[in-house]
Amino acid sequence: MSSSSSDEVDERLDEICDEYVEEIYNDIVEAQTIPQRTRQYVERHREGGQDQLWNDYFSEDSTFSTQLFRRLFRMNKELFLRLVHGLEACFPFFQQRDATGRWSLTALQKCTATIRLFAYGTAADTVDEYLRLGESTALSCLHNFTDGIIQLFGDEYLRQPTPEDLQRLLDIGEKRGFPGMVGSIDCMHWEWKNCPTAWKGQYACGSGKPTIVLEAEASQDLWIWHALFGPPGTLNDINVLDRSHVFDDILQGRAPRVKYVVNGHTYKLVYYLTDGIYPKWSTFIQSITLPQTPQQELFAKIQEATRKDVERAFGVLQSRFAIVRNPVKTLNKKKIGKIMRACIIFHNMIVEDERDGYSRIDISEFEEGDASRCSEVETERPTNLNNIFPTRNDLRDRQTHERLKNDLIQNILNKFGDEN
Repeated sequence: MSSSSSDEVDERLDEICDEYVEEIYNDIVEAQTIPQRTRQYVERHREGGQDQLWNDYFSEDSTFSTQLFRRLFRMNKELFLRLVHGLEACFPFFQQRDATGRWSLTALQKCTATIRLFAYGTAADTVDEYLRLGESTALSCLHNFTDGIIQLFGDEYLRQPTPEDLQRLLDIGEKRGFPGMVGSIDCMHWEWKNCPTAWKGQYACGSGKPTIVLEAEASQDLWIWHALFGPPGTLNDINVLDRSHVFDDILQGRAPRVKYVVNGHTYKLVYYLTDGIYPKWSTFIQSITLPQTPQQELFAKIQEATRKDVERAFGVLQSRFAIVRNPVKTLNKKKIGKIMRACIIFHNMIVEDERDGYSRIDISEFEEGDASRCSEVETERPTNLNNIFPTRNDLRDRQTHERLKNDLIQNILNKFGDEN
């Protein structure tokens, strides 16, 4: 009985001590006053920003001409208004709303802020003084804008060539001395300034700075037909090619079938012009590093000049949108990928809008149905079911590569030999 009573006394003492400590703690905590954080509100007079933007660029007697609009917005006014109206009609974020008896920011202000960030690659708060919207709002406009552009125009302006597109590319390639050529392919690096420290070793390339790789295929008019963005900068062009989907449509039978003749030999797989790092496959044609004969020198000269199409496309993309030229500061890699994808869509839209003003190659002789065309897209289905889909071995056939390259050397000599 004595032992049990002592245990009860100990338990009661423990309870009293706990209650006493808890009361003292609560008194100390409640006595401290926690200052309430209030969000600072800045009256930016957004209506004045909208009026100034309208008077500067969109009114009948606007302050700045259409040429200056093209220079500052990187696109013609009609194309920009097409983007604004499309986003405003489909996405509530860009619709002007009246919640508290005062109109919100307009779609013109939000889209103009985003285009300025794309074009100049500056910080989000640089558009505050002119367009009257804060840094957080500008960033929200940027990410909603990229999502909307990808949903509205991604399927149209990041597509694989249609049979009509492919025939035009084949005609241009034939005119330039490369029957069966549909463009050139290469890789570009985009520096990632705020790459997480744990990933820096994976993304740091030879310069020591983290980068993300963009693999793209472009044609003579600078249209980007294929884009793969996301591999880390430590990968070279061959490693990126192993992850690429550039040949998926051919292997799965979704790509149009083609046939072209070079130096009397018939081929059925299109090819790209590349630099020397790419493997010697039947779908890649490189230059000749040390040409030994006049024929090889002429081929190397023409091939290297034609392969610069993809380099020109990268240069135009970076000069047009400084956001992909400057180091990217976003931490979220998914958002970085959307920004690059939106820039490529913009680029292709501008190319389509201004293509008639480019100095293009005259292919009118092929459009008139001239019988001299040696590259064509097949419209009839093959009767031999065993030869419907090419295999990976067909794409990587080295013997076909050597034979095609020799035929192209002879074709270049026959076409441009007299001029040189």
